[in-house]
Amino acid sequence: MAAQDGSEGVVVEADVALEDSQVFGEDDGKADAVAVDQEAWTDGENSSTHGPDISYGDDDDEGKEMVELKIIWNKNKYDLKIPLDGTGAKLKERIHSLTGLPPAMQKVMYKGLLPEDKTLREIKVTNGAKIMVVGSTINDVLAVNTPKEVIQQEVKAEENKKEPLCRQKQHRKVLDKGKPEDIMPSVKGTKERLPTVPLSGMYNKSGGKVRLTFKLEQDQLWIGTKERTEKIPMGSIKNVVTEPIEGHEDYHMMAFQLGPTEASQYWVYWVPAQFVDAIKDTVLGKWQYF
Repeated sequence: MAAQDGSEGVVVEADVALEDSQVFGEDDGKADAVAVDQEAWTDGENSSTHGPDISYGDDDDEGKEMVELKIIWNKNKYDLKIPLDGTGAKLKERIHSLTGLPPAMQKVMYKGLLPEDKTLREIKVTNGAKIMVVGSTINDVLAVNTPKEVIQQEVKAEENKKEPLCRQKQHRKVLDKGKPEDIMPSVKGTKERLPTVPLSGMYNKSGGKVRLTFKLEQDQLWIGTKERTEKIPMGSIKNVVTEPIEGHEDYHMMAFQLGPTEASQYWVYWVPAQFVDAIKDTVLGKWQYF
């Protein structure tokens, strides 16, 4: 479980990553995945092992049944010791501490995609198991060229723009859940400053609850779910896309583009309309309302 910041609370499921985790959570995640050579699964001579990068567990793990894992990411290997009753989400946090790769940017695989809500014991992780991690840091994303599959996705996205976003299948699965009962009140046709409390009660692309906290003094956007909090530098957000939800125009669906392409968008649904302009101006550095 990610650290909570007092009254600020948890601020994402990426799905920056950012469903969640998705790019931050995108379902396909192709744009942000670093290609991993199959040799990384073996102990072949082309794989590099980071001897010093070893995690033996936290202090509060004392007395718990532990399991030793081999974490493989980008041809590098890391030794990790973690409680067997820890969840997949906890494993992602520990991988973050080893590699610097944010949990929302990770795809963790052990006999398939590793679920975040189950314990390692439940998914029968054994001592010495090899855990494959696919994903790229924000800096990696900005440094690589756009692959062909991403271009194809953008072409498809351009075609989808012919119809409103809220009618597209990828968004209907969330919007069809209906308006959250605990969503913040909305005021159509007005513009307000960002509130001093987090914007809460919204959904992300996987249908999990998410809230946004704008840490202006740190120039960060905190995106959080009950599992964790992602702290995103506002300068790394490339664009913000919004559209009113048909039939509920006092609320918007909103995407934060965390990488160089639209494949890295992190979607939030049921954003109160009165805060939309202030969010865009704050994140994109215009600061009109402050």
